[in-house]
Amino acid sequence: MSTPSGAPRVPEDAYPTATGSGVGEKGLKSNALGLFSSIAIGIASTAPAYSLAATLGVIVAGVGLQAPIVTILAFVPMLLIAYAYKELNQVDPDCGTTFTWAARAFGPRTGWMGGWGIIVADVIVMANLAQIAGAYGFQLFGFSSLSSSTLWTTVAGVVWIIVMTAICYVGIEVSAALQRWLLCIEVLMLVLFSVSALVKTYSSNAPAGSIHIAASWFNPFDVPSVSALTSGILAAVFIYWGWDTAVSVNEETADRERTPGRAAVISTVLLLLIYALVATSALAFAGAGTKGIGLANPANVGDVLSGLGNAVFGSHGLGWFLAKLLIFMVLTSSAASTQTTILPTARTSFSMAVHKAIPAKFGTVHRRFLTPTYSTVAMGLVSIAFYVLLVEISANVLTDSIASVGLGIAFYYGLTGFSCIWYFRKVLTRSARDMIFKGILPGLGGLLLLFFFCYAAFYVYAKPSYGVTSIDLPIFGNTGGVTVIGIGSLLLGVVLMLIQWAVQGSWFRNPDVPVSAASPDAPAVAAGPSVP
Repeated sequence: MSTPSGAPRVPEDAYPTATGSGVGEKGLKSNALGLFSSIAIGIASTAPAYSLAATLGVIVAGVGLQAPIVTILAFVPMLLIAYAYKELNQVDPDCGTTFTWAARAFGPRTGWMGGWGIIVADVIVMANLAQIAGAYGFQLFGFSSLSSSTLWTTVAGVVWIIVMTAICYVGIEVSAALQRWLLCIEVLMLVLFSVSALVKTYSSNAPAGSIHIAASWFNPFDVPSVSALTSGILAAVFIYWGWDTAVSVNEETADRERTPGRAAVISTVLLLLIYALVATSALAFAGAGTKGIGLANPANVGDVLSGLGNAVFGSHGLGWFLAKLLIFMVLTSSAASTQTTILPTARTSFSMAVHKAIPAKFGTVHRRFLTPTYSTVAMGLVSIAFYVLLVEISANVLTDSIASVGLGIAFYYGLTGFSCIWYFRKVLTRSARDMIFKGILPGLGGLLLLFFFCYAAFYVYAKPSYGVTSIDLPIFGNTGGVTVIGIGSLLLGVVLMLIQWAVQGSWFRNPDVPVSAASPDAPAVAAGPSVP
């Protein structure tokens, strides 16, 4: 099998039947996804229903009635980074995304950490996705006692991970088809929920605590403090996270230089519309109170949608059915996100293996399905092990681990923004478009996420009172568990990188990071400094 000039040469036995049309240079199935499928994967990866259920209450508890503007503001860095993904993918459509691009811009060690950022964020969030899927599955069928059982929700969560891993294993087209159907139903259900909530809010039988929409809800200067604004935006960033999956499957997408980037930008815009509508309508209907159906009620803050279903739709007849359907949507949303979380992680580790940054076994492709086999199965197994370990340690540690995901997201998204501006540094003055979309927007997105990362990690999350756990560190004293887990997981990547460097250091000595030869925009930048 011939390889394009500058592309990584992969051993023949990595994909022994990867020959002929429809097979990309790494052996993955090419042209399997179109624009609509890519957008569906990008949106489904964020799990809109699940993300709102798990995060909206947290945002309201922190910033009160300004939750809608905080949700909207979190969109800004996401859109800026989406443009970075779009521009970088156009010249280097590698499924390793941040791993490959950061290596091109800053060298192999930075690239390796970019890949690790993707992997660790995905593995951590898989634990919570599995927990939610397990609990909601029992709630859907009326087994409330089982939904509160740690043992049975863990068993159900593990089963969900196994099922979603199997779907990812058998092919990208099967995954995309499932995502299209689930996403359409999910979005329709969220719109129906929002419209019904607004109609009831402005009717004569509005529930106690409901309030009419006011302009002050969209004024960021009414947020109580900078700390509340920062933690609120970082929490809101979580509900947008995942659209980059549309880019991580670029090597399996038709017109891979253009379609994935367009899908990423379109996904973020559509998510903004969905989240702004649901956040505003839910806040108007339930209010920001700490009692009853109030979104800041500690009893509901971790899952606002299941509590609002019966209140919005009613508990009899069609209303009962719609309330159950809402729960089902959160269930399928978390399950779909479990699937689409496996996709980018498997492809990141697959790309790292092809480029010899991790053991070559992770670069194996299935003879028939043309999917990363070892990487996909490994992602599922690691996620199960991590999930069971956290449940065994403490439910509180599991809760704080989810909050720490925001740091991993800010890390690799921000790194992508900085990689873009440095990658294209020699062509920024070529035109106004290059300056704006390759330089200013990605750079601004990177700076915003760097600020949120530092302020949250070393001030907001570091407080022992933040979250539900704290750890007494030798030098830093009593530190919030969210910071310890978030920063500690990234530092673990440094340790693993050094081990990989010592065992198989070819990537670090002579990194193989090609630029797409077909792109006229490829900048004349060296492949990255060699490391002695």
